[in-house]
Amino acid sequence: MKTITTHFVALLMLASAPLAFAQAIEPGPNAQEEIQEALILAEEGDTIELGAGVFELTSTLSLDIDGVTVKGQGIDETVLSFAKQDAGSEGFSVTSNNVVLRDFAVEDAAGDAIKTKGCDGISFINIRVEWTGGPKETNGAYGLYPVSCKNVLIDGCVAIGASDAGIYVGQSQTIIVRNSIAKYNVAGIEIENSYDADVYNNLTTKNAGGLLVFDLPNLPQQGGHNVRFFNNMSVDNDTKNFAPEGNIVGLVPTGTGLMIMANRNVEVFNNIFYGNGTVNISISSYSGKGSKKRDIKDDYNPNPDSIHIHNNTFSNSGFKPMGMFGKMMQAAARSERLPDIVWDGVVPEGKTRADVKLSIHSNGPIDFVDLDLPNFEKDPTSSNPSRDFSPYSEPLPPVPAVKLPEGAESTD
Repeated sequence: MKTITTHFVALLMLASAPLAFAQAIEPGPNAQEEIQEALILAEEGDTIELGAGVFELTSTLSLDIDGVTVKGQGIDETVLSFAKQDAGSEGFSVTSNNVVLRDFAVEDAAGDAIKTKGCDGISFINIRVEWTGGPKETNGAYGLYPVSCKNVLIDGCVAIGASDAGIYVGQSQTIIVRNSIAKYNVAGIEIENSYDADVYNNLTTKNAGGLLVFDLPNLPQQGGHNVRFFNNMSVDNDTKNFAPEGNIVGLVPTGTGLMIMANRNVEVFNNIFYGNGTVNISISSYSGKGSKKRDIKDDYNPNPDSIHIHNNTFSNSGFKPMGMFGKMMQAAARSERLPDIVWDGVVPEGKTRADVKLSIHSNGPIDFVDLDLPNFEKDPTSSNPSRDFSPYSEPLPPVPAVKLPEGAESTD
């Protein structure tokens, strides 16, 4: 009798315990409610599995439970379609920690495809985000959009058609973006106002700009630094910039391989840049044009510093400078074809060119120009663009590699 009772209690405990894996949710007329209910009722450690097929959804899905995995059957097999979305501004919204999203697609969201905010531990693995009607300014701004997050992993993802950035990481820290493809976006991959980021083994092509690293004023986190771009291909970025009017990314000229603006400790190595009609790499300050000076926080530093560009392969760029900034660079350089690497030549107040740590070496046969842009803007005839290789020729110390916490989801 004691043995029977013990077995019965054990069965009751097993029945009441949360299941780590449940039966997959399948496409159908009740899919919206079924997925959202699963996201609400999930407990830490649960996996919500989505079946193969197209899920027609009409409002934002949201998750605020820690430690949940949402898993589909593959990047093209499980599709969350928001083509008929009439409520919410994102496709998928996550505000919890240690979340893994993997093996599914989000298409045609009304706004951002997947936004994660304030998360500590967020992994996007084998995710596709796409606006299927091609590049249009009415597309959502961001594809993958972690903001104010820590310990971010983006691995094996595809982003297509965003009217701002396909893969964007903003105001975050400890970031890895790897093995991913971004195409037909305004910006392919953008790291903004963030610390400690490794961006590697990615392909950016057919965007207006392939790779961007910005630091902008008037945001809660400023002072972007310690960013590495390596083993990437940024090639043939020739899609017309289709950002809505007024967006800062609208200033990125079509045909930009990599744009570095107002960041510090950026290392660029072992990448391939070619076919970028405006410039392979531009290095610039944030001028603040269009913003009243008093609106910019006093602690904001608009100038790039400690930029280390080495062991890259460059070819076939600068043959068709585009956009307002591209045309200005072309005029300041006094050349129809822009060099592979263009620096605007803006020097912090009270400093000289020798104080700006800009190290460029071991890239093979490339050309470079310091635009002397401040003097060009005052009086074009008095400016003195220089093709001296670099104002600071010594190699800089390597930027530290990023290490995610032990146990972070990975495809390695």
